[in-house]
Order: sequence, then C-alpha cells, then structure tokens
Amino acid sequence: MKPLKIYRYLFIVIGAIFLGACHKDLDRFPTNDLTAEKVFKDLGGYTNTLAKLYVSFAVTGTNGRDIPQEIVSDEGNTGFLRQLWYLQCLTTDEAIWTWSGNTDPVGVQEMTWNASTQAVAGLYFRCYYIITQANNFIMESSDGKISERGFSGAAAETIKQYRAEARFLRAYSYSVLLDNFGAVPFTDETYVVGSGVSPKQLSKQELFSYIENELTAIEGELADPKTNELGRADKAAAWALLSRLYLNANVYTGTPKYSESIAAANKVINAGYSLHNDYTQLMLADNHTLTNEFIWTIRFDGTGTQSFSGTSFLVHAPSGITGEASGTNGSWNCSRITEDFVNKFTGTDVRGQFWTTGQTKAVTTLLGDPTAGYSSKKFRNLTRDGKPGPNTNANGDFVDVDFPVFRLAEIYLNYAEAVWRGGTGGDNSTALGYLRALAVRGRPGDAAASSAPALTENYLIDERGRELFWECQRRTDLIRFGMFTTSKYLWDWKGNVRNGTAVDNKYNIFPIPDVDRTSNPSIVQNTGY
Repeated sequence: MKPLKIYRYLFIVIGAIFLGACHKDLDRFPTNDLTAEKVFKDLGGYTNTLAKLYVSFAVTGTNGRDIPQEIVSDEGNTGFLRQLWYLQCLTTDEAIWTWSGNTDPVGVQEMTWNASTQAVAGLYFRCYYIITQANNFIMESSDGKISERGFSGAAAETIKQYRAEARFLRAYSYSVLLDNFGAVPFTDETYVVGSGVSPKQLSKQELFSYIENELTAIEGELADPKTNELGRADKAAAWALLSRLYLNANVYTGTPKYSESIAAANKVINAGYSLHNDYTQLMLADNHTLTNEFIWTIRFDGTGTQSFSGTSFLVHAPSGITGEASGTNGSWNCSRITEDFVNKFTGTDVRGQFWTTGQTKAVTTLLGDPTAGYSSKKFRNLTRDGKPGPNTNANGDFVDVDFPVFRLAEIYLNYAEAVWRGGTGGDNSTALGYLRALAVRGRPGDAAASSAPALTENYLIDERGRELFWECQRRTDLIRFGMFTTSKYLWDWKGNVRNGTAVDNKYNIFPIPDVDRTSNPSIVQNTGY
C-alpha cells in the first residue's frame, strides 16, 4: 500500500471546501478547475485526499488558512491541538496563561468565556472543518463511486479501508464536540451543502449513540492493531475512543456505561501494547518510535507540517525554558502551572518534569508575570540522545514531536476507574496492577511507589492528572468527578480568585459560538449563555 506520508506538500484541493457549521462565509468554491472526477480518478487521489484529512488535525491551513478570518480572526486560534489544549487544560489546575493580548485566550482560564470568545470558537469550527472534509471523502468513496470509477480488487479494498478511517476521524471529531459543546448541529455524507436546509441539532444522547454506532460499524473495516502506517487509525484507536466515550457516558447521557468502558479497554490491552519504560521520553522529537504505547497520534514534522498550533506550541509555550533545554529557539513565556497541581507530584515522581529555574512555585500573579509558577519541559524537541529534532526548521520554530491522542496509560486508567465505579468485566486486583505499573514507571527508584495506588476517588483523579498532564483530558476528568465548577475541589486562581472559588455550573459546557447561531437560528444555545 502506498504510504500516506502525511505532510503538507501532498495536499490538493478537493471540490468545494466547506465547514459543516453552515455559516454563509464558508460556502466557498475553489478558483481552480479540479473536480471530484479528476481528483479521485486513481488510487493516488484517494491517498492524497485522506492525507489532507489527517493533516487537518495538525496544521491551520492546508490551502491557505482553513477557517476564514471572518469566523476566527487569528489563524493561530484555529488549530486543533492548541484550541483543545486551551479548553481542556487552561480551564483547569494544569495550566495558567501569562498574556492578555488580542490573540490570547482571554477569559478561558478565568472561566468567564462567552459565546463570542474566539478561543472557544476555534475548536468548534476546526472540528466542523474536519467533519466536512470527512463527509466529502466518505461520499466520494462509497461503494457506488468505487464501482463507477472502475476500482476493483486490492485498490477497491484499500479505498474501503480509507473510508473507514475517515469515518473514525469524523466520529472522533464529533466526540470532541460532544464533550465540549454538548448538543450540536449534525451533518454526514448525505447532507447537501448549499441546499438551504440547516443542519439538525442533535441532543447529547443522539450524538452519543451516533458516535458509538459509527465506531462499532467500522471496526471490521479498520486495520488490525499496530499494522497501519504511523499516524493512521486502526481497530485499537476505535476501541480506545469507545473506552473514553463510555467512561464519560453518564456525564453525556445520564446513563452509566462503565462495563462497556472496561470491555473496550480490554480489547486494547489484549492487542499487545506495553508501557514505554521511561516516562520522560514519551514527548520527545523521536517519539514516533514508541509504537508499543501509542495507539493513535497526530503526527508533526518541523519541515512538513509547520504550525504554531500543534506540539510546536506545547514545546514553546512553557515559561522560562531555555532553547537548549527545549530543542528550539526559546520560550514564549506563555504557560505556567498552578501550585495546587504541582503539589500532586510527590517523592521521585518524574512525570511533571517541572522547570523551576527562575520560576516561583507560588502563583501570586495571574497575568503578566511569566516567572510566577513552575512550567514544564514534558514536551521537548530533542531526541532520546539529546540531539535536536531531525526535521526541525532552520529557525527552530517548528518541532518533530508527535501528540498521542490515545496511549496505553490512559486505557489502564480507564479500566481502573470503571472498575471502581462498579463496572463489570474487570476486577480490583487487575485494576490495581495497572495503577502500580504507572506508579512504578512514574516514580523510578521510589520503593514506596508500588504500594501507593488505591482504588479511591482522590487517588484516581490525581493519578490521571499526573499521568496525562497537558494531554488535553483534565477538564473532562474533573467534570466526571464533579470537581470542575463546584467547591468540591478548589485550586489557586479557579474562578479568577487567588485561593479558588466555585463557579456557575454552566461552565461545565461551552457555548455554541454566536457566529454559528446567527447563520442557523434554529440552534438552541446551551443553558446559561
């Protein structure tokens, strides 16, 4: 099979480019004469188009900027990973932002966002951009289209697998929308863009069922675990997403599905994955070789997928870190960490990888002082032997660090929590064994590490924080434990108060952006906005 080689120079324009969010400014036709029949005339056309779909998670522009300035003014606020990090990490105890300029996520860390906050809108429209591309690809790779264009045998089977991967990427994007925005407009490959019919808004229950059914339906069409090209989805990616989806089912729908989360986790665990022995090597420039732990990654390359919204952001943003230590041209002095979160790392735990030089542990100033609060060098553009990323551009702006959307450690944590919450199909002994494996790796040389794990609420939520720090899951976890908006857990600067305060429960979900509701007045806004 021809590799996708998910890099920017492979991209081609396919038909009309739209976002699924029905804003009139997005109904833009390309200026060239490429048609679907020309693009999909051979297998290479399908391969390159699927590459474009994957890379939409990594860059802000695949043919110029993907999301028009009229929708989100700053292109940097339209990248998938950076916007997901804002909403999942900066809203929590994991992160604090330094600056308050026009392009910064003002209001996100303070929990004062609203329906016009562009840092919120960026993730919403990025997901719909990906969904719309996926819809187009799925439509053009239907059985009818494959037959009509004369594909048969191995080529036809390859295209069908591509189609299953596009369905996975669409399902994943909808899962991000469900988690962050709740009930949202829905389109699939049957929706006719420009028809004048607005997309229907699905309830959270309806969208949950759709995602679940899609992932179940494509399981047999995806590649077996660990057999696909790096950065492409396989059966294990679908199982991992199902495990995460089921773990949060009670939040989304009011119906627990912990047993189902355990079953999906078991499928991943039994597929032959294993923990990498050194946690500090997980987020380095050569982490693409860690295929035993990583299940599905967003791939980055300092030459081929240049973006300030991906892991380049995660490497540059932490305050105070020298270029020598980060493998770049230096820190942007943007992100820091709350003192309460730092205090969760005890003994010899290496997972925080805190940068303390020139930084104070106490965060006495929220904005303006990049030295107030530790930062972290968890993401570094260095290889395991200390050399700069091999594809880093000459200026040191862009990095080679891949981002693991799913890795085995999360699946261990999902299993343990689902068992603790009463799910069947697992047991306490196995759950504790998984937690011990994470603790021992995270606290090398600490004889007490193996005895630390416990199937308790505090240990589980804190361990998820330690293990998955800055990997875009903290907000979701805190909501599931009833700690995000309530007084059950207060961290410094929660609710924009030095010692923390409870906030309105409306902040458990983000608002549908005003720009979409203007275009589709039938959309019902989330309560409180």
